[in-house]
Amino acid sequence: MDEAELCLFVDAQYASPYAMSAFVALCEKNLHFEIRTLDLSKHENQSGEFSSRSITQRIPTLVHKDFSLSESSAIAEYLDDMFPGASLYPIDPRMRARARQVQAWLRSDLMPLRQERSTEVVFYGRRAEPLSPAAISSSERLFSAANELLPGDSDYLFSQWSIADVDLALMLNRLVLHGDAVPVRLANYVRHQWRRHSVSRWLSQVRPSLET
Repeated sequence: MDEAELCLFVDAQYASPYAMSAFVALCEKNLHFEIRTLDLSKHENQSGEFSSRSITQRIPTLVHKDFSLSESSAIAEYLDDMFPGASLYPIDPRMRARARQVQAWLRSDLMPLRQERSTEVVFYGRRAEPLSPAAISSSERLFSAANELLPGDSDYLFSQWSIADVDLALMLNRLVLHGDAVPVRLANYVRHQWRRHSVSRWLSQVRPSLET
């Protein structure tokens, strides 16, 4: 496989949690790849060339030679299947299934929290109103699940790092970085994940100013 022929399409603001997950996956596999950005506010993801490549017009989209794939969890699984190096998922089948469960849950639930603490809080430091009762309920479910999933005082969900750690840490960081109340154990877990080199590389990307 020619690693130089990998290209990842992400949002121009580098604020998509799913683009971040795919970017981190590529970095953790130590693969060489090109980044191309699309301005979603200008509907660049609906352009003919990208639209035909991605099929769903969504970012992130990974292009590997003549093959294109969108959806960040699918991208991570593809990278694990196609390339050697550090595994992005636990080796144990049950733990691997649990990691995929965590990813699917974070992508499909907790909508009030995602709406009221957007990733602009994480990547732009944007401030927001206090959480609504619905978002508080979502955050409490998030804390409950994270406490149940994290063994003891472990820094990882499955005894060693997996891509699910990035996804969970990002969801929690919507609250941590905004200054909302987060259990100390979970806040420490988030800070540990945020110090990872692959995450730091995503955070260091140059982001355009938000339009007001």
